[in-house]
Amino acid sequence: MAYLDNIAVFVRVVELGNLSAAGRDMRISPAVASNRIKELEKHLGVRLFNRTTRQLMPTEHGRVFYEHAVTVLQAVAEAEAAVSALSGQPRGTIRVTAPLGLGRRLIASGIPEFHQRYPDIEVRLRLSDHEVDMMREGIDVAFHLGILEDSSLRMRGIMECQRVLVAAPAYLDRRGEPKAPQDLVSDRHDCLILRYPGAREFQWYLATPEGPKKLEVKGPYDSDDGDVLTNWAIAGHGIINKPRFEVEPYIRDGRLKVILPDTPPVPIQLAAVFPHRKFQDPKVRLLLDFMAERCQRMIREALGGK
Repeated sequence: MAYLDNIAVFVRVVELGNLSAAGRDMRISPAVASNRIKELEKHLGVRLFNRTTRQLMPTEHGRVFYEHAVTVLQAVAEAEAAVSALSGQPRGTIRVTAPLGLGRRLIASGIPEFHQRYPDIEVRLRLSDHEVDMMREGIDVAFHLGILEDSSLRMRGIMECQRVLVAAPAYLDRRGEPKAPQDLVSDRHDCLILRYPGAREFQWYLATPEGPKKLEVKGPYDSDDGDVLTNWAIAGHGIINKPRFEVEPYIRDGRLKVILPDTPPVPIQLAAVFPHRKFQDPKVRLLLDFMAERCQRMIREALGGK
């Protein structure tokens, strides 16, 4: 297993670009990661990396070895999954990611219960509103709110989520309440936008009798954290476009008010996405089943059974 461990470290160093990041990902120190790379280079008799001050770049030998090493690790993972399926005792590690709001409200709180049911399965959860490169970062399952554009991934739909435009009464008193979708643009409303490299939230699509209407909304500031946007809206700084289950408590207590209820944002899909090769992995299927049922139940409860 030591040789396979060395290969696994090598693959993560290539994918993440440095020893420290690979070590954190694999829960080993940079020194241990470095030693494993040295052992692998000694075994192969070639240099696998060119070392710079900030990054390790694979040599030509390293690039060739990486292509085959990934295949080897995938084959081992598939073999272990097949044995787990036969034994009825899934085990191993699942790397999971989710958006901040969804992850905090629905996913993170379910991890301990999932582990109690399946104590041989470890879950490593990463929450981020940024887009994640699942293949590069070794993610097994990503919970996703929106449109899946990467055709190399499989998707399991969980449920359609209604969205709403909301703002604080203080903001609406100060700026006036939009009466039609175009008012968001023509009246230059402060639309608080989730923005990061590759984000598309600056285009809001509202459902109208004529079909979806795209609006190029703007605002004085934005954030890459959806919960920050919610807090800004509650404080009276602008309008946000959110899944209703995330803001329902604030709608009920009056801190936020739904605007343009007859032309709401187009619903989005809550889904789990994962690489094709993970489809037959028993531990991944168990997590998908568990979280799908949990998300559906908790979202309905958050919406008062709607």
